[in-house]
Amino acid sequence: MQNKEIKFLEESFKKYYFDHFDLIHVPKRTSEREFGFQKFNSGMIRHISLKDDKELHLLLMQNTPSDVYCSNAYYSFPNQPMNEKDWKEADLIFDIDAKDLHLDCRQHHSVTKCNECNQISNTNNHCSKCNSTKIEIKSLPCKHCIDGSKKEVVKLLNILVDDLDVEKHNIEIYFSGNEGFHVYAYNSQFQELGSRERSELVDYIMFRGTIPETFGMKKLKPNRSLFPEFNEKGWRGRLSKEIFGSKSKRSKIISDLISDGYSNFQKRLENLSTSIGSQIDPNVTMDIHRIFRLPGSLNSKSGLSKVLCTDLQKFDPYSDSSFLNENTIEITANCPIEFKLKNKKFGPYYEEQTTVPTFAAVYMICKNLARIS
Repeated sequence: MQNKEIKFLEESFKKYYFDHFDLIHVPKRTSEREFGFQKFNSGMIRHISLKDDKELHLLLMQNTPSDVYCSNAYYSFPNQPMNEKDWKEADLIFDIDAKDLHLDCRQHHSVTKCNECNQISNTNNHCSKCNSTKIEIKSLPCKHCIDGSKKEVVKLLNILVDDLDVEKHNIEIYFSGNEGFHVYAYNSQFQELGSRERSELVDYIMFRGTIPETFGMKKLKPNRSLFPEFNEKGWRGRLSKEIFGSKSKRSKIISDLISDGYSNFQKRLENLSTSIGSQIDPNVTMDIHRIFRLPGSLNSKSGLSKVLCTDLQKFDPYSDSSFLNENTIEITANCPIEFKLKNKKFGPYYEEQTTVPTFAAVYMICKNLARIS
């Protein structure tokens, strides 16, 4: 990214933070958390301790960060090096990202950009102009991507509440500012779990590591009475609802499963993991020292804000999280994908000069698909 693009982004981000202090707050137990930030074309600065909103706002105005972060963990000494922080506990945070769902629609709104010659291509593994393999995939998520992510959030919420007894009022859902959602679980019985225990929790949520015996299927002489009942809780209950559909079909389907045999049942379990489990990023939930994007802050991959979703189904990230101003600017765009922000359509652009509102210019520049003219 060149200096004039960086300057434009910094000015746009600084204006956002000046105009929207009301969206940005330090989380509870502020003094026990670690904060960090990045600047455009710069590395991470972390191990920062803040006391209140005033100190956070001062940090934003003095540094104009591209990204702002806060730990899910609580420490005795958050501003010390990692091995001296004295970890206490950490909130559970889950990351659901559209890119991990492998939806068919992505091929229609993804391109590759060559890091050697800047050529935009529709090829997946090399540049169509110079044949270089040093490429980046750029995706402009569509409504289908967001809807797919929402479905995974709903599955996760059901598992947290119904299976793991997390109180609904202790769960918050945020749009990440780019391609998915972050789900926070506060004050749960899992606060003090370490990374290893959280990995087991992840396996449960993702329906990983299942074996046929858990659901009553045995290699020799399977017993019909050991198969899950329709209204059971946990894995067995979720599987029964998925494969039986209704109580009335249970008996016949069990007969079919026994007839098909152990190996086929095992394959069926593997195929059902994506429909029964929630497709979270396992590494995010397991990491008890990670710092997460701060709610209310901007995402440098899009210029959109990380915002709280009070009504997940009605939430539209391309209008509800787009807060940058509408002052127009001339750019040269090479964005062959049409996109929509604030109920306005933009693109496709093929290496052409165009005048667009700041929020659209920032979106394309953050995606590395435009530059200041």
